Amino acid sequence: MLNLTPRYTSTRIDELPAALQPFAAQSFTLARLYAGRGITAPDELETSLSGLLPAEALHGVTEAVRLLDMAIDERQRILIVGDFDCDGATSTALMMRALTKMGAVVDFLVPDRFKYGYGLTPEIVELGIETFQPDVIVTVDNGISSHEGVARAQADGITVIITDHHLTTKETPPAEAVVNPNQLGCDFASKALVGVGVAFYVLGRLAKLRREAGKSTVQVSQYLDLVALGTIADVGVLDKNNRILVHHGLSAIRQGRCCMGILALLEQAGRDPKQLHAQDFGFVLGPRINAAGRMDNMRIGIECLLTEDWSTAQRLAQELEQLNRTRRHVEGEMRAQADSIVQALASEANSDESVSGDIKDNDNTSNDDTITQALVTQNMATQAVSTAKASNSGARSIILYQDDWHQGVIGIVAGRLKESHYLPSIVFAPADTEQTDEDSAIKGSARSIAGVHIRDAIEQVAERHPDLISHFGGHAMAAGLTLKRRNFEAFVTAFNEVMAQMDDEVFAEQKFTDGPLQASDFSLWFAEHLADASIWGHGFAPPIFDGVFEVLSFKILKDKHLKLSLRYPDVQYPIEAICFNFDNDAWDYRAKQVHLLFQLDINEWNGKQSLQLMVKDLAVIEQG
Repeated sequence: MLNLTPRYTSTRIDELPAALQPFAAQSFTLARLYAGRGITAPDELETSLSGLLPAEALHGVTEAVRLLDMAIDERQRILIVGDFDCDGATSTALMMRALTKMGAVVDFLVPDRFKYGYGLTPEIVELGIETFQPDVIVTVDNGISSHEGVARAQADGITVIITDHHLTTKETPPAEAVVNPNQLGCDFASKALVGVGVAFYVLGRLAKLRREAGKSTVQVSQYLDLVALGTIADVGVLDKNNRILVHHGLSAIRQGRCCMGILALLEQAGRDPKQLHAQDFGFVLGPRINAAGRMDNMRIGIECLLTEDWSTAQRLAQELEQLNRTRRHVEGEMRAQADSIVQALASEANSDESVSGDIKDNDNTSNDDTITQALVTQNMATQAVSTAKASNSGARSIILYQDDWHQGVIGIVAGRLKESHYLPSIVFAPADTEQTDEDSAIKGSARSIAGVHIRDAIEQVAERHPDLISHFGGHAMAAGLTLKRRNFEAFVTAFNEVMAQMDDEVFAEQKFTDGPLQASDFSLWFAEHLADASIWGHGFAPPIFDGVFEVLSFKILKDKHLKLSLRYPDVQYPIEAICFNFDNDAWDYRAKQVHLLFQLDINEWNGKQSLQLMVKDLAVIEQG
């Protein structure tokens, strides 16, 4: 049997919270799902915009709105400085659309990650001054750590308004206004807003102020398609506030009330807007927008979200599609290299031999109670993996670097490593591939597991070793940092020292289940109802079930996918299931009964729909 952790353990209606029992009368499974996600009352599932938290609770929003209102009235030149990911792109597009409708003189600038790096740097400010001569700079999805950039702008008399959502434990920069639910002193009840959510709140409050004053304004809720896209693509926690925002953005796209660029991107992906689900923001739209910032310049992505011309939207969507294909190719090569390094060094670590240094033959020997770290040289490119080897705990991190890796893809590769090995993973690449000497900068992208707050872990390293890290920032689950190439090994050691202090349980992956389905739940109706029953995603986990099935037949498709035909008690028809990228060597051809962890899915083929189980894990429990 699979070793699974139930999200909710009640098996009877009368064990549910009283307020959910009416739901159980219609669908006990759905009521159990809600209870397992902390829902105790129906109003927590409310989707009306009136249920949003009030903007006034955001610290700094009143001053930001006052300054923007004055800038519009006085025809001051406003410059939006965004970030080079999907959240930054949607934030920038939202600001541009709304402020333009309000009558503002506004333009945008997005840092080229390969030239200027992240945030409101002094170099970006100087480029902005040279290009646009702004009176006001508004950051979106960045700026909370940009002390030097704020000072550079203010030195030229420019007003700076920061809108951001990234975490910080430091004093905020002395900008004229700072709006960030995660800044010190902000009591806004939801800390889960992403950058585009913060921008939406600022613009909504500004629109209300101008409406009440009889000035030119706009209904900002018409741009919730952008807010929904940015929120899911940036893996924002889906608390009630974010679920409301995404619900309305998703509804708008399904009805065709969205920007041309989103429709053109869906056309490129061969997806019907009417059938869109929240997960598609992260798996279909987000990667295509992100490809611009990863492989070229995010201006392409922003212009795609801004254009009002269908042919232009199609052309830009095609460019983004091509960039995304290039991204997938580069990512595939890097993932293969990363996997081979991890496997090779894991084999060495398992041999109980200490792994020592690089070509300089550094002595990094250690015993089982200390951290083993390795640096391998292959084809004159430095590659590294760390294996924090504490007593009885195994590896605790994966940290890699190679001279020819592409910094636009390191975050994706780190995420894949985290998923496949369930370890905090950090992948580095040169800031400039033409500069890879010891004093050159390398940039890292980190992805984490539940229980390891990756940004705070990096901050602990920075506090203990102040000269090690040049810049860092991020969230609990994702972060970025910059350091000199010569400091790589020291960073690996320092990071693993932090990991070694954590409890062993943190590194043991828990696989959750929402329990078994009732026989009546194995239906197209229930699968469709379930998909639309809420906005599922990060922080409001998509439903996943388990059960024991009889194997009627099986097929191996394309040498890597396992297709099963199953029988379940009291279900009168065979149930089809598919397990993608299955290790065929692990399949027992005599399997008669299996325990599955699965999600309900609807398979569409030749215009027909059928119920399908998407298998996430399986165990053979009886052989024929």
